[in-house]
Amino acid sequence: MNKEKFFGPILRRLRNEIGISQEELGARVDVSRSHIGRFETGEKVPNLKMLFRLAEALNVEAWAVIKAMEGGEKC
Repeated sequence: MNKEKFFGPILRRLRNEIGISQEELGARVDVSRSHIGRFETGEKVPNLKMLFRLAEALNVEAWAVIKAMEGGEKC
């Protein structure tokens, strides 16, 4: 099973939970809004360095994002 497909919905949920736009998240991690959009739609998956940057910007632990991808648990 390709668990990377779960990353996009998790990212979108976390971003919405803290009430920021794709543009704001992109600014926090120094990428464009469209880049965040590609992560959220599953067109792209982040590398490990970007995963850590996204997690920090979303105020969650990177391991929690990975665990959520593995088992569908909430971050």
